[in-house]
Amino acid sequence: MTTFPGLDFPWEALPAERRHEMQRTVQASDLDDLDHVNNTVYLSWCEAVARAHALRLDMGTAALAALGAVPVARQHTITYLRPALLGEVLRVRTALLEHAGLRSVRGYTIDRLTGAEPQRLVECRTDWVWVDPVTGRPRRAPTDVATRFGF
Repeated sequence: MTTFPGLDFPWEALPAERRHEMQRTVQASDLDDLDHVNNTVYLSWCEAVARAHALRLDMGTAALAALGAVPVARQHTITYLRPALLGEVLRVRTALLEHAGLRSVRGYTIDRLTGAEPQRLVECRTDWVWVDPVTGRPRRAPTDVATRFGF
């Protein structure tokens, strides 16, 4: 069973529409002066997996703007557990944990796959606020969004 922060049931039990994952291999350009992945790179991977998830469901920025609301990040909380090093293969996962009205919450994990068992490196949570793409004012997420993402 794979644990995922914010869920009291296994990742695998989530509807496929609410979760997405991808793999990354740590490149030299990902490293900081201490020769481990820079903290800003982890956040960019979280954003990339969220974007890939939305695009997989035909809910990218353009589609959401056409529906009249887009999500903007309000807060990121990242917990670093262990460093990732050059050449390691990592699994980046995201799941939509909450979706209601003006806000959504997305969780992320980054696990090292190099080795016998996956090892948790990073956990992240992003609170999103839905806004009108023209005015920037808060706006409830369209019903189509909840349906498409499995709520």
